[in-house]
Amino acid sequence: MTNINIFLTLISVFTLFSAFGQTKILDRDDIARFAEAEVKKQITVPVNGKISITANPIDPRIKIKSCHNPLTANIPEKTTRRNVNVKISCTDSTPWHIYIIVKVSVSIPIVVTITPISKGAILDDSNIALIYRDKAKIRGILFTDTTEVYGSKSKKKLSQGYALTRKDICMVCKGERVTIIARTAHLTIKTAGIALSNGNLGDQIRVKNRDSGKIVTAQVNAINRVVINL
Repeated sequence: MTNINIFLTLISVFTLFSAFGQTKILDRDDIARFAEAEVKKQITVPVNGKISITANPIDPRIKIKSCHNPLTANIPEKTTRRNVNVKISCTDSTPWHIYIIVKVSVSIPIVVTITPISKGAILDDSNIALIYRDKAKIRGILFTDTTEVYGSKSKKKLSQGYALTRKDICMVCKGERVTIIARTAHLTIKTAGIALSNGNLGDQIRVKNRDSGKIVTAQVNAINRVVINL
């Protein structure tokens, strides 16, 4: 074999190996991870939330082909759905595509009871806790921090595992003593009062001054405390 023929043979072998090296040999796990990563890019996780993204197994009867070019993903706009149908494509000279379903679960922290609670019980670490729950299964506005309810009282009997809402508790409860704070920019006066209705943080409720008997409207700003801004 002449030197020229040897040289041409080496070039052919090198070209063959180069082409092979550029080809991405894919398996089912590669495609699943790619689909999960692409879906994750489209989702905004709530503050303090957690996200779980899992691709469904690909039908074992489907033959996974190699791909010279990077894979692409076509994702529906509504990626907030629990099941996202992702189209994975290869744009080779002989293109191919495959659909894969990716399950999305977003969990957020909520305050729940960890023991049965009787009416009038004070809420604290002994009977409430913060857990994560699938956002799609949550209805209504719930508490997301235990400090928001510490020291408040239950307005009714609650079962274990119950998700607390504002209607279930009172930071100021009807008929109980409260501290009334009347304040201006330069003066603060404290006096005792009786709550005439239930209230939570920020609520406006009617209270009765125990000394004067006068009924006023004040804003709940802490456990058994209301404020009047004069």
